[in-house]
Amino acid sequence: MTLALLRRALEPMTVTAIAGTPETDVLVAQIRSEPYRGALTVLPDASGLAALPPSDLLIAPAAVAEQVLAAAAGRGYAGLLVPGGAAADAERLRKAARAAGLRLIGPSSLGLAAPRLGLNATAVPVHLASGSLTLIAQSNSVAAGILAWAAGRGIGFAGAVVLGEGADIDIADCLDHFGADPATRTILLAIDDVSDAARFLSSARAAARLKPVLVLRPPRLEPPWPALTHSALIVTSDAAHDAAFHRAGLLRVSDLDELFAAAETLGRARAADAGRLAIVSNGEGLAALAAARLRQVGGADRQLREPVIVRTAQDYREAAVRLLAESDVDAVLALNAPLAPDDAADCARALAKARSTGPASKPVLAVWVGGGEEMAGIFAAAGIPSFATEQDAILGFQHLTRHARLLKELMATPPVLDEDDQPDFDAATALVERAIAQGRAWLEPDEVALLLALFGIPAIGLVIAADAEAAAEAARAQFAGGRTVALKIVSSDIAHKSDVGGVELDLANEGAVREAAARMAERLRELRPDARLAGFMVQPMAHRAKARELIAGFSVDPCFGPVIVFGRGGTAAELIADTHVALPPLDLASAEGLIARTRVSRILAAYRDVPAADRRAIAAVLVALGNIASALPQIRAMDLNPILADANGAIAVDARVVLEPDPARRRRPAIRPYPGNWTSQLALGEKRFLIRPMKPEDEVLIGAMLSRVTAEDLRLRFFAPLKSFSHAFLARLTQLDYAREIAFIAIEEGSGDAAGAVRLHADPGHVEAEYAILLRSDLKGIGLGRALMKLIIDWAKAETLQRVHSQVLAENGPMLALCRDLGFEITLDPDDISVRRVALDLSKAGGKEPAKRRRR
Repeated sequence: MTLALLRRALEPMTVTAIAGTPETDVLVAQIRSEPYRGALTVLPDASGLAALPPSDLLIAPAAVAEQVLAAAAGRGYAGLLVPGGAAADAERLRKAARAAGLRLIGPSSLGLAAPRLGLNATAVPVHLASGSLTLIAQSNSVAAGILAWAAGRGIGFAGAVVLGEGADIDIADCLDHFGADPATRTILLAIDDVSDAARFLSSARAAARLKPVLVLRPPRLEPPWPALTHSALIVTSDAAHDAAFHRAGLLRVSDLDELFAAAETLGRARAADAGRLAIVSNGEGLAALAAARLRQVGGADRQLREPVIVRTAQDYREAAVRLLAESDVDAVLALNAPLAPDDAADCARALAKARSTGPASKPVLAVWVGGGEEMAGIFAAAGIPSFATEQDAILGFQHLTRHARLLKELMATPPVLDEDDQPDFDAATALVERAIAQGRAWLEPDEVALLLALFGIPAIGLVIAADAEAAAEAARAQFAGGRTVALKIVSSDIAHKSDVGGVELDLANEGAVREAAARMAERLRELRPDARLAGFMVQPMAHRAKARELIAGFSVDPCFGPVIVFGRGGTAAELIADTHVALPPLDLASAEGLIARTRVSRILAAYRDVPAADRRAIAAVLVALGNIASALPQIRAMDLNPILADANGAIAVDARVVLEPDPARRRRPAIRPYPGNWTSQLALGEKRFLIRPMKPEDEVLIGAMLSRVTAEDLRLRFFAPLKSFSHAFLARLTQLDYAREIAFIAIEEGSGDAAGAVRLHADPGHVEAEYAILLRSDLKGIGLGRALMKLIIDWAKAETLQRVHSQVLAENGPMLALCRDLGFEITLDPDDISVRRVALDLSKAGGKEPAKRRRR
């Protein structure tokens, strides 16, 4: 089912409706009430379809939808909109649509709109103006409210679609379509649930790199499954969705007012880094109100200067030009009160002129109190977001800031993590599978310690003792070394040991250990007589006076899979509510981003006589947790609480691991992890190469490789001369969504330099993919290009892609010869005689299927 059908269905030039029910009759009446530039045909039943040429969009009631699909099958129709029906009809209609080769919107859909075609095929009786916003919604009522709210304020749309039950066309499909739509500048996403988390994240991330995507979703706070750990209490459905939105680069809003305020701001302005705001005003009181509001929302550190007070239109222009030129100013807020003798419109035009001469990356925001439509028109023409009050403007500034930071995180290049000590995945899998086979729901403390060691997470050592006397004996060595110990109960029936007094600290001698063990056993019998006491855990006390107490862990969400938790630790971690969550896998950059979003991150820095904590060590723990969550779906939840972090590193004091014995409830990460099992060695004569999938941190290697490629080879690869390589350019090459793209890098043994790279980018439907390849100019002709091309073909086969294709300059004889030798069909490009199209049909390609890859 290609995107071409989806495009025709969402932007139909021909519509055929089967009338006779209230739902379809309302849509027909609405289409007729607007100046639709396409052709509308209305039929009493499906029997007339055979006599008509195929249309882009069919509209039919749920009762006859199957009959309509059968009549339309194989005749060139693109899509069917079903306004009625219910959830019970979804699967039946999905199968019928797939068999007929049509895309299905609904059932129970409010409809769709394409205002630039004059089409409003929704049940909302309003005129929808043409604009640059696009609405993708699931809920009919929410969508109706948004459309009516926007129409009442003259806000225009590039498109709108309400998915209803979403039997076929879903959020991911629409994000792929409107993300590539040049008429759409901002996407509004109103959703209740995500059905396919992996597809949603892949499509959302691709769209968010191109334009702002705003999300409105009603919050849900309940934990999805029984919460046996702190992490499980923290990872609610709403928290998991927040993590997904953040990872994809989507900006979440809380209500309709904020939705359209954010759309107004981001639809007119972008910011490379909107962190520092300068204020210019013709009144000190108005400027003070704006500055106070900025401080209230936590922006005091961003306002680096006093407000500039002006009087005339010329003052506005000069002040704005000067501020926009300052290196420590990222955005300017201009305010105006209607004070005589200066004309407010002249001041607005002066600000617009200053904006036109300033840098495009620095936005200007405006508040003209009582300005009316004239001022709004001046600012709209200049691309300046305008607001009624200073409070609205500061909220708009926050949206710019949040969006800029989301984009920065999406494009960040992580530092390189030492990979010399790779986890023993086989040993870790055997450990948890053995516990599950024994019918256990938890790992024992010594097994948890082994798991942490396998993944390189530092932890305090422990000894498990069967009784009080054995615990005292185990503590003897610590006392001999001048250390005190902590004693904890071991019971698989107790989720939180402190709830039953099962932890005692700073025990200084064997007698104290025996007495503490007796007290804990007695308390357990009183408070939880059903609980089994398996023994006691003895640990040396971690006396790190200036350490911060943190929590890290993960819990599995039914939709998005494992979700990583980080924040302030302790027994009341979920009550303190200073935690944030993120989707794995993590690298050092995304782990640092997770740390920075918490309040506790502020005290990780140095203050007074306390040295800064080792944030890299904390980030490395989060990366390791992401690796555990990705590799071991047999684990439902995991807590490291507390973690002690100081200048000497981070160490886990206590840890718990909850197992998931039911394979049906296990979840893999929604984001496809790094495919490290595709790493291999290659020998070509005396040359040796490591070939592995590309990582974001390879940006430096790729930049260095490009500097060793001749200008002519660069022209043959990129079809144009290239003289410099920006971070944004290199990030696009190295930051991959492994669900729809892959790149392999060949690294020369000895020097560690990049020798070549090949990439493959699949279409959203995962049917075909386009490849690109580039070698260092001094390494051409040794067989490296052939090896990389064969590897990318193996990957495409493993991904069940049907076709691999590309474009090659006609003068690039060696590449065309290689393609011909590998079985590619070579044809002329009808749009450019200097280009050849090359394509390999994988359903016909010879050779053996690619061998299964083992994890390295």
